[in-house]
Amino acid sequence: MQRALSLARLGRGRTGPNPMVGAVIVKDGRIVGEGYHQRAGEPHAEIHALRQGGEAARGATLYVNLEPCPHWGRTPPCTQAIIAAGITEAHVAMLDPNPLVNGRGRDQLEEAGIRVWVGEREAEARELNEAFMKYITTGRPFVTAKFAMSLDGKIATHTGKARWISGPDARRWVHQLRDVTDAIMVGVNTILADDPRLTTRLNDGGKGRGNEEARHPLRVIADSRGRAPLTAKVLADDTPGQTLIATTEAMPLKKQRALERLGAQVLVLPARHGGWISLPHLLDALGERQVTCLLVEGGGTLLASFFEQRLVDTVLAFIAPLIVGGRQAPTPVAGQGVARLSQALQLEKTRVERVGADVLISGYVTSRR
Repeated sequence: MQRALSLARLGRGRTGPNPMVGAVIVKDGRIVGEGYHQRAGEPHAEIHALRQGGEAARGATLYVNLEPCPHWGRTPPCTQAIIAAGITEAHVAMLDPNPLVNGRGRDQLEEAGIRVWVGEREAEARELNEAFMKYITTGRPFVTAKFAMSLDGKIATHTGKARWISGPDARRWVHQLRDVTDAIMVGVNTILADDPRLTTRLNDGGKGRGNEEARHPLRVIADSRGRAPLTAKVLADDTPGQTLIATTEAMPLKKQRALERLGAQVLVLPARHGGWISLPHLLDALGERQVTCLLVEGGGTLLASFFEQRLVDTVLAFIAPLIVGGRQAPTPVAGQGVARLSQALQLEKTRVERVGADVLISGYVTSRR
């Protein structure tokens, strides 16, 4: 099962909206076939493993990190292929929360006389496909809030200078994360202040995982009134990838048309109190576009809105060994904030690791109030 999980990770960032799945076939104490799901619409992990195993799969044991599918989608049901291959035992790390599966795959295998064991390394399997699990059960992407700050909690100086808070290793880490992310989001203030491209830049000649071309996530810009300049780098012809401007009816129609002529998609959403875009409606719309994971990189106003509306699933906070100071220097999360510490959002399952000279603290926003 550990090998199956390792294989599944090879598909990270390339299988959406499908999950990451790895499969291993064992007979007489040795691996006779293995594979992983590489891209949506292509054969599933079990099929790759069965093809590699061939006749040796008859009477063998299958290890797979997610319940095999029993239904037709873009590919045939894996359960029927497993049964036809003569597999006699299957170890499944977790059941598939997809309503079209959710136990039916296990039941079909058992009805065919295959012994099925569920739960081996289940916690690892759930963490691996946490974005898929949220997307397939709610229709919304898994939301990660990411920011980098100084040791005293600043993301820029009081004059607005922000490059660079984090070190080169942390920046490289973030670009590797972008390579496996469906969409990245910032507020229009970030566009006005920094004019970023929001692309994936890696140090290996632009290659991503497995020496493939780097993946540029969908760029989502929250711009409720149409303040993004038409000269912004995210709209430039030489900036790879797609840009989506999330706005409200407050954006002038002339500006919408100009943005669309530059190749941007314009998504008009309902406005909430204060005139800001409705983030729940945005998440629904991104889910309809099969965005399974969203990386929110700021600025402080946008992150505050996500946190205040409890729309963040996990946090990635880089802390640089710098002291910036200044009462007016911006912090990563703005907004009004809580009145009492007992009201503060808490993280659980926290991890701390070194990334070059910086420290990365990550964790899940607890569901407890």
